[in-house]
Amino acid sequence: MRMKSPWADPSSIAHFIRFRKQMRYIPTMRLSVVIVNYNVKYFLEQALYSVRKAMQGIDGEIFVVDNNSVDGSCEMIHRKFPDVHLIANKENTGFSRANNQAIRLAKGEYILLLNPDTVVEEDCFKKVLGFMDATPDAGAVGVKMIDGKGHFLPESKRGLPTPTAAFYKMFGISALFPKSRKFGKYHLGYLDKNEIHQVDVLAGAFMMLRKETLDKVGILDEDYFMYGEDIDLSYRIAHGGYKNYYFPDTTIIHYKGESTKRTSINYVFIFYRAMIVFAEKHYSQKNARLFSLLLNIAIYFRAAFSLIMRIAHNSYRPLLDFSVMFGSMFLLKNFWEENVKYLNGADYPVEFVWMNMLVYCVMWVIGLYFSGAYEKPRSLLSVFNGILFGSLIIAVYYAFLPETYRFSRPLIILGALAAMVGTYLIRLTLHFLKFGKVNLGLTLDTNTIIVGNKDEVKRVENLLVQSKASCAYAGYVRIDKNEETLDNCLGHMEALPEIVTLFGVEEIIFCSKDLSAQQIISWMGKMRKPDIQFKIVPEESLFIIGSNSKKTKGDFYTLEINLSLNTALQLRKKRIFDVLASLALTVFSPLLILFVRNRKNYMVNILRVMLGEKTWVGYAAVENSTTLPHIRKGVVTPADLLDQRSMNTYTIQKLNFLYAKDYSIEQDLRIVLGSLRKLGN
Repeated sequence: MRMKSPWADPSSIAHFIRFRKQMRYIPTMRLSVVIVNYNVKYFLEQALYSVRKAMQGIDGEIFVVDNNSVDGSCEMIHRKFPDVHLIANKENTGFSRANNQAIRLAKGEYILLLNPDTVVEEDCFKKVLGFMDATPDAGAVGVKMIDGKGHFLPESKRGLPTPTAAFYKMFGISALFPKSRKFGKYHLGYLDKNEIHQVDVLAGAFMMLRKETLDKVGILDEDYFMYGEDIDLSYRIAHGGYKNYYFPDTTIIHYKGESTKRTSINYVFIFYRAMIVFAEKHYSQKNARLFSLLLNIAIYFRAAFSLIMRIAHNSYRPLLDFSVMFGSMFLLKNFWEENVKYLNGADYPVEFVWMNMLVYCVMWVIGLYFSGAYEKPRSLLSVFNGILFGSLIIAVYYAFLPETYRFSRPLIILGALAAMVGTYLIRLTLHFLKFGKVNLGLTLDTNTIIVGNKDEVKRVENLLVQSKASCAYAGYVRIDKNEETLDNCLGHMEALPEIVTLFGVEEIIFCSKDLSAQQIISWMGKMRKPDIQFKIVPEESLFIIGSNSKKTKGDFYTLEINLSLNTALQLRKKRIFDVLASLALTVFSPLLILFVRNRKNYMVNILRVMLGEKTWVGYAAVENSTTLPHIRKGVVTPADLLDQRSMNTYTIQKLNFLYAKDYSIEQDLRIVLGSLRKLGN
């Protein structure tokens, strides 16, 4: 008798098909962490240290997909994290495609998409995994995120960017009524940030996903190069039979929240264009057209607003300086003509007021600009150098004027002195209004303490000294009660809030070797002063990481790194600068030749730069340099502005990288003016 096949029953066949599908997706480990990196080595290092701790006791793997970074990220991973699976792309493939590269190789039951500018608590992964195990309908989970100052990031939980929600956000209405159920839908401000909620959209900075969910709804949509991919994936998860959950029982630090990007015009265009792509993919044709219209209006509205705000922010100090200078010159002119020049009651010609005086004030403002007087940290020396440089330009201008337009040399000298005093007093007043204290040097020395144990505190103190940090170091707060203390110990960390108040602390540096990420995040939330700054020193790292200040040379805060010298436009600008600077240096060579060390080579350098054999500013020579955009050999380098005897290979590499990242003609001009004696190198 022939036995009946167990799969003859149609229901059994369906069961078998489901079984085969499940067998195909059986994971071999618990968790796969995927991090996409692009030129944020120092943040990535800290993130990997925190991930390594959070992975303890979890069967998992870590992927880093590097999108052709030139800051030494890959070398750092090979050296410090050899267990990390590194995928080193030869081009910037974008966020979605890079994540997908690792997702396709991942073996975990769960996959975590994590930004490189984050710090996770030690028990973060265990808590989120436990929640997902207990919540079968959870396709994706996000957590509470705070920025580098401990402030809650509203993008931790978001609603769908419907036309109305997007309209309220784009035109600032949601910011006015963040708790409103009608106007606050974009960031769901009416939902308690400390409670678990089902939400529409999670942030790609931390997004834990079920592998089976991705297998069903698909991986990241590669039509999104940057921004929008997390919204798209969240939408597909919700329409694929799963739910997105906001889980606040664990917190991460995300150094770059949306608030730090809104002033970028480039961000406005990229982000809202991604929203248009989303609308065209998922909304009806009618709604997509309406959404696109609103977004296009918002794009140009926000771009114009950002541009106006940037111009206003960058120009109000020069305009204030110009006003004070011109007012001072006008008063000096009246005094001089009444009491010295024209005792018979005559006046200076009107040309002096509307030609010479205006030009003089413009020249002084230009001098202040190129001396760095409008950059941080501001100092008395930059004001002095700026007025002096402007006065030299005025002297050259005066020499070429016809005799009929040369009015009064004493007024130029007196005007320069008045400009110097007036601009310095402006800065002193603005400094007092902003910080509530007088600082004659104008630099903001932040009252800083270190929280850690003795050995690590000594190492961090040395970092502060080597980086020449602009801070007033008050001492340290110990963690171990039984440890022998140093002379500058301020007390135990149990009394940290009282110490902060007593010593007027404005900045706290946490040693992550001695404190868990959970403790650091907890203390960030306990501080009473709302404007206090926080920094973290990763173990064995040479950098102090934070995101609320750019005063300290040892800090790395910028996340969006685009190497300016990678573009043909910037290279053309650099060549134009070389030619114009060579012409100017030729004209002023009779004067400059007195200051240059190697006079013969100075003239040779002018000729070689004019012919395109050299450039005035190039990279500093250093061994094992990372790959940077190619430029000609420089006469001087960014390192020539500093004492090179105290600089190591690491510091020189960093200077070269920052020069390529932030290249501008103004930067070249400042380096050349600051290295005049070395133009004969």
